[in-house]
Amino acid sequence: MISGYLKTIDKIRKSKGISAGREMGIIFLSLSLILIVLFILDIFLGSVSISPSDVISAIFNGSDDNLSTIILRFRLPKAITALVVGIALSISGLQMQTVFRNPLAGPYVLGISSGASLGVAFVILGLSSDLVAGGIGGLGNWILVAAAWAGAGTVMVIIMVISSRVKDIMTVLILGIMISSGISAIVTIMQYFSNETLLKAYVIWTMGSLGNLTSDQMSVLVISTSGGLVLSLASSKMLNALLLGENYASSIGLNIKLARSVIFAGTSILAGSVTAFCGPIGFIGIAVPHLARIIFRRSDHKILLPGTILLGGSVMLASDIISQLPGSEMILPVNAVTSLIGIPIVIWVVLSNRKYSGLF
Repeated sequence: MISGYLKTIDKIRKSKGISAGREMGIIFLSLSLILIVLFILDIFLGSVSISPSDVISAIFNGSDDNLSTIILRFRLPKAITALVVGIALSISGLQMQTVFRNPLAGPYVLGISSGASLGVAFVILGLSSDLVAGGIGGLGNWILVAAAWAGAGTVMVIIMVISSRVKDIMTVLILGIMISSGISAIVTIMQYFSNETLLKAYVIWTMGSLGNLTSDQMSVLVISTSGGLVLSLASSKMLNALLLGENYASSIGLNIKLARSVIFAGTSILAGSVTAFCGPIGFIGIAVPHLARIIFRRSDHKILLPGTILLGGSVMLASDIISQLPGSEMILPVNAVTSLIGIPIVIWVVLSNRKYSGLF
């Protein structure tokens, strides 16, 4: 599928008389159409077969029957969640790969998701059993997501300090994996000393899900990721300046500390918000930015950022569709599907000559 799309793009590029602007417009239009189609399919497909006319009727007319409940309370919120999760993780991965100048950087690989998980563990395993049993809601949702931001941000700062002293990419990756393992050990100890109610609540959270969010949690997720996305889009010029290294960026007048703060804040909010409510979801953040570079063949973040948004949403929606096993009563863990999609892409990038990366 990817190879076929790339061949089509190459034909467009080689077309006589086509401008670069028109070329980008065609790519963005095609990706937008793919995103819309996948979003619609995610609503239409599921374990329960529902005719397209019933789906449309449930969305626009609404009723109290079972079909409307399935569409409006389960499938539509889950599709929106998948879209938000894909965008947030992909953008955070793109920013980390640029800042760390590391093609294998991502929220999952560098331990950013683990840091967010540690923040969530402190909230869930440290709260009273009555609060967890009743479900975290209201202000508790903001406490949960703030804890995830703090955990993700702390790990990002640690990784940045390490990368400033250790220039070898593989060493930074190994240290990131070690930090992630250390965090997992701390969480394991917390689980060991937790009571059964708290432990069950945390274990269910770690499984990761796109369909278990309440309306309050979805509102918090959308609001928080929107804030992170605004920061990320505002940092496009900073990311472009950092492409050639911090010394070059500083020489053209970029405030490195301010740039880091904005980028770190955006990444922590995006990755932390997703991890807080959907659990750790791997390989989207590392794989999608490479797809964007391969398709657009540009290093300009004014192009890569919106391109990554479209691709991230599409890949996550496709993963959700696959995980539902349409027509079957079984549902696959979404983490397993994203791994099966992301791992081949990462291997492809590593084994190829990476001529499309534009960065590394």
